[in-house]
Amino acid sequence: MRLQFQERPWDLYGVVGYALVMAPVLLVFGGHFVAILLLLFAPGYVLVAALFPGPFSEKKPEIDWIERIALSFGLSIAIVPLLGLLLNFTPWGIRLVPIVTTITMFTVGMGCVAYWRRMRLPKEQRLSLTVDVGVPEWHGYTMFDKGLTIVLATSIAVAGCTLAYVVLTQRPGETFTEFYLLGPGGNASGYPTALNVSQAGTVIVGIANHESQTVNYAVRVDLVGVKIVYNATSRYNETVEVNRTTWSTFNVTLSNGQTWTQPYTFRINDTGLWKVEFLLFKDGDLSNAYQGLHLYLRVT
Repeated sequence: MRLQFQERPWDLYGVVGYALVMAPVLLVFGGHFVAILLLLFAPGYVLVAALFPGPFSEKKPEIDWIERIALSFGLSIAIVPLLGLLLNFTPWGIRLVPIVTTITMFTVGMGCVAYWRRMRLPKEQRLSLTVDVGVPEWHGYTMFDKGLTIVLATSIAVAGCTLAYVVLTQRPGETFTEFYLLGPGGNASGYPTALNVSQAGTVIVGIANHESQTVNYAVRVDLVGVKIVYNATSRYNETVEVNRTTWSTFNVTLSNGQTWTQPYTFRINDTGLWKVEFLLFKDGDLSNAYQGLHLYLRVT
């Protein structure tokens, strides 16, 4: 049996269709191994297909399939971080839904460009691939070849069964909590670092529960006065806490997979160097902070 394409770009149909199917899988089920090519292959493949619509041109030869596949992986590894960097400067930020949506839109859009460029070429100049699939004649093999074939087939079957067992077997995943601060624009930038007396500063406090169970959290915000002291023994400047005041405390209950964010606005009425500390407690244990974040500010 012979599998081939040239008249119709079945490769582009497959890559774009894969991206459209895997995007909902990632958004619904989270990270999944079947969607790995959406990050490592699909964006680069459609870009290469748009740049090189055919296997050859009238003036110069173009890339072959080995180079095409290698470039697809390499460009995907370069494209995805760049898309993430661009998202960091948007109101959506670097989060799962914006990232998956952006990569899918890039793949579909560049796939359309690749389709348009390829279909403009004459049929005989379009990218093509031919694969012959057939059942070998068993009686034509020597005993050694038959034994080797059986061993290889058995190894492949065992490897496939092992992979299926690893993928399908439920395993307890790592449990953790994301505790983070964002700037007032919802991005990992723009944090207040210098304020005037009584000037408002705003950050966004975020918690994401990945503990595989419902968790009761408590967040405490402290204002800590600090000063820089030179340590003659270590010969380094050290930050020393002078005083501490608890500003506010609030409780949050999140189920597994749930995310909570809330803007927090504060004002400091005295000049000096200050630390605004955010402490996260879990399950009612207020004796030890589960996680902690802080901002240093100079108030003038």
